[in-house]
Amino acid sequence: MSKIKKKIKVGVIFGGQSGEHEVSIVSAQSVMSALAKNRRYEVIPIGITKDGRWIAGRQALSLLKAGANKLPFKFILPPDPTEKRLVRVEEKSLKPARGKIQFQELDVIFPVLHGTLGEDGAIQGMLELANIPYVGSGVLGSAVGMDKIIQKQLFKQAGLPIVDYVWFLTKLWQKNQPVVIKQIETALTYPVFTKPANSGSSVGIGKCHNRRELILGLKDASLYDRKILVEQGIDSIQEIEVAVLGNDLPQASVPGEIIASNEFYDYDAKYVDGKSRAIIPAKLPVQASQAIRQTALAAFKTLDLAGLARVDFFVKKGSFKIYLNEVNTIPGFTTISMYPKLWQASGLSYAKLLDRLIQLALTRQKEKNKLSTSYQPKADWYR
Repeated sequence: MSKIKKKIKVGVIFGGQSGEHEVSIVSAQSVMSALAKNRRYEVIPIGITKDGRWIAGRQALSLLKAGANKLPFKFILPPDPTEKRLVRVEEKSLKPARGKIQFQELDVIFPVLHGTLGEDGAIQGMLELANIPYVGSGVLGSAVGMDKIIQKQLFKQAGLPIVDYVWFLTKLWQKNQPVVIKQIETALTYPVFTKPANSGSSVGIGKCHNRRELILGLKDASLYDRKILVEQGIDSIQEIEVAVLGNDLPQASVPGEIIASNEFYDYDAKYVDGKSRAIIPAKLPVQASQAIRQTALAAFKTLDLAGLARVDFFVKKGSFKIYLNEVNTIPGFTTISMYPKLWQASGLSYAKLLDRLIQLALTRQKEKNKLSTSYQPKADWYR
């Protein structure tokens, strides 16, 4: 009689406290739907509300979609490596709810959390404490992958091609606007892009053609972060994206081109109006395509990323000069999102891509757990 193989319990975390809460829900729904069709997995939905409360189970997705404020139940994930499970608690006391069935031990977490507190190392740090394998980059890679300014500083140090930029603290902008404007106009020429240092899905990003638009763009960016980035705009470009998959030996997909429905690929062009188009593979000379893929892998390794990342580029039309824009460590994950579409065009289906990501997470955790976490000194000097 054959032994029944235990299902892998996959906790899919979504929602979160960021401007990309809604995008995360859509991505997670797609991921959970695909995983549920695979008999190898038991999917456990884990939702985080906009005010940071955790819920789990079948109702989690519908409750977050409805924007529910009052929840019938609440869960926590203890940062305790001996637990590795969600614990249902009473709302007021945070004590384990009596007589309530708790979830079994989680085998792996698939964070589909875009933006702050989900993509920036925060949730990754908690999962490290809990010693639960998780899909994607670790604390360091997630943190530097989220901060556009730190990214650029590391890319520049590594000799990777980037556009000119300036950055400053939001406090300086609020305190002395003329100084900031002079700094920008001295270093860059219009048009420029204004961005919060830590955001995704083009939230808070503006394209500015003159000083009036610059002031409006900086005001908008300052709503979302304590640091603001201003980048040099480049005319006549192709927006190119590459999907990277792997841990220490990553692979790059074929490049794809985004044809934005608006002047640039903003939030509406990405998710709302449905008019943006993707050309996969991108129409590029073979040499340019190869250079872009190699640069994507270099960026992935420079930031010490793991699992997955989408790497975005600007490519000058005619000369095909490459500018590395940024990486996204938890890119959109619907079946029509660029990351899975790029891998599908490279020969890896959506379902197999999810399989691969989960295996990469389990492998990385297994390797990490082999490392020593203690040291035995020659004498018990500390007692």
